[in-house]
Amino acid sequence: MQPARGGPGAPLTATWLGADFEDTTRLSYCVMAASFVAFQFLFSAVSPHLSSLLSQRYMELPAGKKCEWDSRCVSTAHALVVGSFCLYILAFDDAINKDPIWGDPRLVKMNVAITCGYLLYDMLLLARYWKTMGDSFFVCHHLAVLYAYGYVLNRGVLPFFANFRLISELSTPFVNQRWFFDTVGQPRSSWPVLLNGFAMTVVFFLVRIAVIPWYYRETFATFGSEAFERLGTGPQVAWIVSCIILDVLNVVWMYKILRGFYKVVSKDRPQRKAERYHSD
Repeated sequence: MQPARGGPGAPLTATWLGADFEDTTRLSYCVMAASFVAFQFLFSAVSPHLSSLLSQRYMELPAGKKCEWDSRCVSTAHALVVGSFCLYILAFDDAINKDPIWGDPRLVKMNVAITCGYLLYDMLLLARYWKTMGDSFFVCHHLAVLYAYGYVLNRGVLPFFANFRLISELSTPFVNQRWFFDTVGQPRSSWPVLLNGFAMTVVFFLVRIAVIPWYYRETFATFGSEAFERLGTGPQVAWIVSCIILDVLNVVWMYKILRGFYKVVSKDRPQRKAERYHSD
């Protein structure tokens, strides 16, 4: 009988389920490969076809803009799938809620594998179209995430914290929708754009900024515990360093979103005052 993971004498490589753990690791890499192929197919075939049917503006875009349009469609699809799965795991996966460092990671590994496949697809896309889509912030973000999630896939550690970081994906559809509005020529002062901008700002703050104090409180609470010490230096460094990098990027992006939303609202205010005055 295999020793329970986290119990006395449990080896650091997490042999808590023996062959089952190895099977889930292999499965997670299969899911990652399938995710990479699926997102590439969405970008190359599905998005161009559907977008051309649903939007006349898409057909008028130059090649570079079409590429970014398709990439944002894929990004939204990824965010909806992974974000929903993340909320389900947080709500119903008791194993990781009770043991955030060594809890049963099977569902989390599948969610992380989907994200890793997407990140690999996206990095390949950025490399191919760097002149039109290249962004050093996104490269730093993707590398930091892949570095940290490698430990989740290979060793099944930190499932709760790994999954919790994926909550941030829930803000992505609103960010992409803002770009779509700009691309189709929707006025920034229009109500759909303003409502989406407000929702984007609120959701981005809630899932990426407001959770920072709570997240690090939970992180610091594990320091010095037996479970934390058994992680070893590699996972500890990957966990902490990647979190700091990601949160610095989130703060920078939050600042840019707030500044952009303020500019739109402040420019719109004099216009609306003039319209009211003219109507009088």
